[in-house]
Amino acid sequence: MEAQSSCTQFLQNIKPYVAMISLQFGYAGMNIITKVSLNRGMSHYVLVVYRHAFATLSIAPFALILERNVRPKMTFCVFLQIFVLALLGPVIDQNFYYAGLKYTSPTFSCAMSNMLPAMTFVMAVMFRIEKVHLKKLRCQAKVIGTVITVAGAMLMTLYKGPIVDFFWTKHMHVQQASAPASPSTADKDWFKGSIFLIIATLAWASLFILQSVTIRMYDAPLTLTTLICFVGTLQAIVVTFITEHKMSVWQIGWDMNLLAAAYAGIVTSSIAYYVQGLVMQSRGPVFASAFSPLMMIIVAILGSFILAEKIYLGGIVGSILIVFGLYAVLWGKYKENKEKKEREAMELPVAVKSLEGNGELMEIVELDEVQLEKARANNRMITSIDKAVIALSVPMKENQMKDKEES
Repeated sequence: MEAQSSCTQFLQNIKPYVAMISLQFGYAGMNIITKVSLNRGMSHYVLVVYRHAFATLSIAPFALILERNVRPKMTFCVFLQIFVLALLGPVIDQNFYYAGLKYTSPTFSCAMSNMLPAMTFVMAVMFRIEKVHLKKLRCQAKVIGTVITVAGAMLMTLYKGPIVDFFWTKHMHVQQASAPASPSTADKDWFKGSIFLIIATLAWASLFILQSVTIRMYDAPLTLTTLICFVGTLQAIVVTFITEHKMSVWQIGWDMNLLAAAYAGIVTSSIAYYVQGLVMQSRGPVFASAFSPLMMIIVAILGSFILAEKIYLGGIVGSILIVFGLYAVLWGKYKENKEKKEREAMELPVAVKSLEGNGELMEIVELDEVQLEKARANNRMITSIDKAVIALSVPMKENQMKDKEES
């Protein structure tokens, strides 16, 4: 019995790890499949439209069913924020990311995307969402990590260096050496792709900042995601009509282009959202973010096998710096969250007993996390005081109350 219980506990503990590792394989597959589709001539503008159309269709049923009773009222202010979120995410971020992926490589794109926590921290400080106390070690870690991350990104952008051969890629690179190439053109495309990826990461960081504000006003995450994807699809259609003047670019068949759009929309925009949400709910955002460098390693291995991707020394050194900076920022964020929880725990009131006017004894006890979640599930109205305490009324006889007062 004890062995079965310990086995069940072990499986329960490793679930978040298995989920996040599987998620990184899903993201890695998206980068590889998308790169193949772009290399075959698919317009990244059209890919963004189809991706978010698939995402909207896959998320909408869950939003309609699971949040039908808790969906807040739509206001003009919330709609305006959703419009901007759709512009930042589906339109600016995805188009610039796909353009950067087209001009560089999947491994390079994944490495640059690891700048996201550092960029989000910088923007949060700029908008005064976060405060920096340089005397505290956690703040120093976040600042130093941000500087190192930016240095790594600049190194990857400005310096390629020699090609690094692995034992399974030597034969591939020898075969490719016979094909003539223009180094100057390749370097210009690489630099252009790097700038596109930085712009995409900035847009994604801006989305995080604005979304943290919007979710407080419109507390229905599935519905909010559906609306962002839907509005983003409409915006992407307009952008595509402006940039692509041939109707042939919209044609899509049972090929790699359809697979890229469906995979990106369903796996990385729907399933990934749900899985990551569950993991963040149980383990927190720092735990979820800590697995992102794994995607870069998976993409580097798969890319070298499937795409015969060339990996440069500058990319490896820059990636190491970005990952080091990433974990420094995440460590600072972890310490900040830990201090915040300890501070909130210290602020919980001591048990107090008092008498109500109707002769009932009022006993106040601390509210734990389980009780709070149960209360939320039952759609109870929880005020700021209710989050700290639960009031239990116990009727007592007058003579018992007198004895209590005398004692």
